[in-house]
Amino acid sequence: MSAAEQTVQTRCRVSLLVGQIHLRGIAQVTLSANPWTGLLFTVALFAGGWRTGVYGLLGAGASTATAALLGADRGNLVKGLEGYCGCLTAIALLVSFGASWRTVVLAVVGSAVCSVLSAAAGRLFGRVGLPVLTAPYCLVAGVLVIALPAGPAVSGNPVRAGGFTTLTAEQAGRAFCANIGQVFFLDTWYAGLILLVGLLVTSRAAAVAAAGASALALLTACTAGLPADRIAAGLYGYNGVLCAIALAATFLTLTPWTAGYAALAVVSSVPFTAAWEAFTRPSGGSPFTWPFVVTTWLFLAAGPALGRPGISSEKAE
Repeated sequence: MSAAEQTVQTRCRVSLLVGQIHLRGIAQVTLSANPWTGLLFTVALFAGGWRTGVYGLLGAGASTATAALLGADRGNLVKGLEGYCGCLTAIALLVSFGASWRTVVLAVVGSAVCSVLSAAAGRLFGRVGLPVLTAPYCLVAGVLVIALPAGPAVSGNPVRAGGFTTLTAEQAGRAFCANIGQVFFLDTWYAGLILLVGLLVTSRAAAVAAAGASALALLTACTAGLPADRIAAGLYGYNGVLCAIALAATFLTLTPWTAGYAALAVVSSVPFTAAWEAFTRPSGGSPFTWPFVVTTWLFLAAGPALGRPGISSEKAE
C-alpha cells in the first residue's frame, strides 16, 4: 500500500471517529453513547426544521471541540459526554432568539462555555457520586435567555383548568409524542416518534421508560388541571421522560422497586416544571431541564438511605 493510500485511510478513520463522537454527543442528551441513536436523533432534529438540525450539530461540535482543545478527558470525549449540553444550548438559543448571525455567535460561545462548566461540575458533583446531567446547559441557556431577552417579559401565568383537564384523543396523542420531542424543543408527533425509535436502538428499557413516563406525565398534568394547550405541546412532560430514562434505565438497577421509584420521580417532575415555569416566566426565562436535573439529583442522593433492591445498590458515576 502506497503512502498516499495510507494517508487517505487514516483520514477516513479520523473522519469516521469524529463523526461518531459528534453523534454520540447528541445521543448523550438521553444518556446514550450509541452513535446510531445520535443519527436518529439528528434525523428528528432536521424533521423538526433544518435550522434546528444545523444548530444542534453546531452546538455539539463547538462544545466538543472546545473540550478537546482544553485537554478534556479523552474517554469522555469519545463517549460524547462533551457534546450534549452544547447541542441543547444552541437549539435553546435558536428557539429563543431566532436564526441570525447573532444567534450563531451566541450558540458557539455558549456551547464552548458549557464544556468549561461541565468540567467544573464534574469535579464538584463527582465527589458526592452525582452525575452532571444537563446542568451546564440549563445554566448557560438560562443566563443568556434572561440577560438578552428577545421580547418583553410576560406577566401572569397560564390559566389552570380548575379540575381534571380533559383532552381530545388527538391532543392526548400529540402530547404523548411531544413529551418526548420537547427534550429537543420538538413539538411534532413524528419527531417524538423518531426519538423514541432512537431510544429503542439504545435499549428497550430506555424506550419503555420514556414511553411510560410520557403517559404518566400526561395523566399527572391532566389531574393537576394544567392548561390543555400546554399539556398537548409536551411542556410538562419532557422532564419526566428524562427522569425515567435516568433512574429506570441508566443509574439504578432495574427492579420493580426502582421502576416505582422512577415513576414517583416522573409524577414529582410535573408540578416542579409548572412551578419553575411560573417562577421564570416574568423574567422571560424557561424551566429548560432544571426540573429533571434537580429531581434526579434528589432521588439519586436519597438512594443510599433507602433499603429497597436496586435503589441503593448502584451509584451514579
